[in-house]
Amino acid sequence: MENTKYTGKTEVKKAKNKRWNKYLTAGMVMTGIAVTLGIVGFFWTPYSTTAMSAAEKFAPPSLRHFFGTDNFGRDIFSRVMQGMGTSILISSLVVFFSGAAGIFLGALTGYFGGLVDEVVMRITDALNGFPSILLTLVIISLLGTGMQNVIISLGLVFVPGFVRIVRSEFIRLRDADYIKRARMMRVGNFRILFVHILPNIFSVFWVSVMIGFNNAILAESGMSYLGIGVQPPDASLGKMLSDAQGYLQTAPWYALAPGLTIVWVVLGFSLFSEGIRRKGGTQR
Repeated sequence: MENTKYTGKTEVKKAKNKRWNKYLTAGMVMTGIAVTLGIVGFFWTPYSTTAMSAAEKFAPPSLRHFFGTDNFGRDIFSRVMQGMGTSILISSLVVFFSGAAGIFLGALTGYFGGLVDEVVMRITDALNGFPSILLTLVIISLLGTGMQNVIISLGLVFVPGFVRIVRSEFIRLRDADYIKRARMMRVGNFRILFVHILPNIFSVFWVSVMIGFNNAILAESGMSYLGIGVQPPDASLGKMLSDAQGYLQTAPWYALAPGLTIVWVVLGFSLFSEGIRRKGGTQR
């Protein structure tokens, strides 16, 4: 009977591991393709992303132009490569800076509490009281358009979310038994914060990073779509979608290429984050 139970548990565990690997594998493949093409797009593209050709205007997808050409005769596949690289770069910088600020502020407020916690949380509450897109528009209106200002504005908007996640995890762990023993052994607060507690929140934090990465890509694409993000002549997936609106009937590939690329990237990172969440045992 015991062997039967043990075998049953083993089979269930194997089945779960197999399901988790599907998420991770699909996510890693999709994100790997997107990141690789995006990085390559910074250094090389099949055609110049700015060269125009009246003779090849609105050429349909073919072996010569995989995704066809746009209203200026520019190769859409080359522009998608560069636009994908731009979106990934901006999103990476946004998540890096907002995540670092979130870890620092969340650790201080969650571990020490007190006046610092009150001040920081009231500021985050005030920022969360505004719709994110409205707050981004306000910041952009003050700083101006351009890639650098997009990174700054989105970074500021994303900080409160990371602060809340990190803070809640530090509050949960600050009274754990191993932390109490560390205090009894006179371990410094800095070491407790960043050596004993921080590594134990990574499984939750990395899922938030992936979700934040997806949100950053969508936000950057939306800003470029509205004309306040990446500016020409730099390629942007959102700007390409905006430019393609008037040609949906005559050249549907113009909109499909950047649109499906955004879906591909977001879905890939979503699957990747779900795989990490399940593998790390954080599923609730």
